[in-house]
Amino acid sequence: MSEGHEITQARHDPVMVREVLDVLDLKPGNTVVDGTLGLSGHARIFADAIRPGGTLLGIDWDEKMLEIGRQRMSEVSGINTHFVHSNYRHIASIVRSRGLVPNGILLDFGLNSAQIDDPERGIAFSKDGPLDMRMDRSKGEPASALLNRLSPNEIENILFEFGDERWSKAIAKKIVERRKENPLRTTKDLVDAVFAAIPAGARDKRIHPATRTFQAVRIAVNAELEGIDETLVDAANCLAAGGTLAVLSYHSGEDRQAKRAFKELTATSEFQDLFKKPKQPSAEEILRNPRSRSAKLRAIRRILT
Repeated sequence: MSEGHEITQARHDPVMVREVLDVLDLKPGNTVVDGTLGLSGHARIFADAIRPGGTLLGIDWDEKMLEIGRQRMSEVSGINTHFVHSNYRHIASIVRSRGLVPNGILLDFGLNSAQIDDPERGIAFSKDGPLDMRMDRSKGEPASALLNRLSPNEIENILFEFGDERWSKAIAKKIVERRKENPLRTTKDLVDAVFAAIPAGARDKRIHPATRTFQAVRIAVNAELEGIDETLVDAANCLAAGGTLAVLSYHSGEDRQAKRAFKELTATSEFQDLFKKPKQPSAEEILRNPRSRSAKLRAIRRILT
């Protein structure tokens, strides 16, 4: 079986499906935008809600995931579909250039299982592969290049700010020491540096010692926390009257920006925050899909005028 076929057939459990459907409140004939299409887990369910005659726009900055999402959505009938390879930060211009007025928009900032489990991406510390981590591998700098050129202080700041890694200084120092001998090239190189920096007795027993480092480096490589609040404000202003923007975040930095954006929007009389505190997955969902455990859902609605 080819790698492409394996990924196409990969199982992905979309997070908080029932809660997202409830807040979007989609109807037949509606227009919905999935700004982070991935494996189309949410999108396929949206299709059921908007058929017949609805329109779905799927956007993804990962070209490989977009193609898989497109293939999976080809099985869906009764709706109009559009697919765009782009960063979700351009969602407002993409929507307007196509003359769409969405009744619902979803931005799910999480990774999907195929991305995590693909060793060629270098996202997971459990699989040895190239130390890349880019979501859009057609541009930008891979993690290996970033870690091989940054100063110890810059690496330390990334690990602490994006990963809350209390061993950030020791790990940064070890990375710089090791790259003098051999530049970091693989995920194993980074894992080995983390293990060399953290004493065995001080390692967190609940999670893998490299978890925070890999998260932090991935966020830095993809600039994942840049401009989220501005993007959400722009996206909300594209909504039809009565339309809803739903956001799934998995990192405190993402959720803080969503909270800030929604506060800015509700300061006007045009938007309503649908719940003061973010919703989280049920205990049953976390048991079924442990990767959902850190998810937080926020939603805002454009009030009818």
